[in-house]
Amino acid sequence: MLKQRIITAVLIVAALFVAMAYLSASQLALLFAAIVLLAAWEWADLSDLSAVPARLGYVALIAVLIAASYWHLGAVGEWSPLRLRELLVAACVWWAVALLWVKAYPQSAGLWGARPLRVIMGVLVLLPTWWSLSYLRSLDGGVWLIVMLLALVAAADVGAYFCGRRFGKAKLAPAVSPGKSWAGFWGGLVCSVVLMAGLWFSWPGGMPVSLPVMLLLAAITVLASVLGDLLESMVKRHRGVKDSGQLLPGHGGIMDRVDSLTAASPVFTLGLMSVGW
Repeated sequence: MLKQRIITAVLIVAALFVAMAYLSASQLALLFAAIVLLAAWEWADLSDLSAVPARLGYVALIAVLIAASYWHLGAVGEWSPLRLRELLVAACVWWAVALLWVKAYPQSAGLWGARPLRVIMGVLVLLPTWWSLSYLRSLDGGVWLIVMLLALVAAADVGAYFCGRRFGKAKLAPAVSPGKSWAGFWGGLVCSVVLMAGLWFSWPGGMPVSLPVMLLLAAITVLASVLGDLLESMVKRHRGVKDSGQLLPGHGGIMDRVDSLTAASPVFTLGLMSVGW
């Protein structure tokens, strides 16, 4: 299983880097949309839409909303920053509500556990991910900003894994994800902040934002990534499944790989916009 996980991870990373290197902003936005639609297929099942027609209908709904977003914001690369900022602020408010639900689980299930509410929850999880990644790619040096985001999330995962295994006793959210610990949380946070410091000092031409501000942005992004992971774990636990799907050998489904990114990407993007990047 470990060998399978490593091979799958290497293939995913390689394919992503090739895509970011050779695809234009518009083409990459289409690729991101395809990934979001695959995640929507899985979220439909997490919402108790288990019949194939219902799941296809949910995928179609997300596709229509992506198209509506394109119409509202304009062509990729020409998006209105003001309109996008408004959408990302709304997305971050949603994630603040999600934090309260995660903290209060399982009692909070009475607020969001009904099928229609989980359907809406999926829209709020998936759409901002597409907005954020597509906008980041459209910026100057956008490929490297996406790499920065992915590296921060990956560093948090690696730090959490090793610190959690070595020191993890106090549980972070035992009712949601018993395997996560406070030691893992702090280890992941420290790793990501240290990584950001290294990126700041080595960034070609220098970053246009001060080091303390970027360290703060890294920390907030990691906090969001943990929340994204916990939210999906909460919904899976409520649904009674271990993985969101079986599309990725050794890794489960698409949602199992992008859960952290669904919260981290809108927070990171709004943060960059707020500091004038």
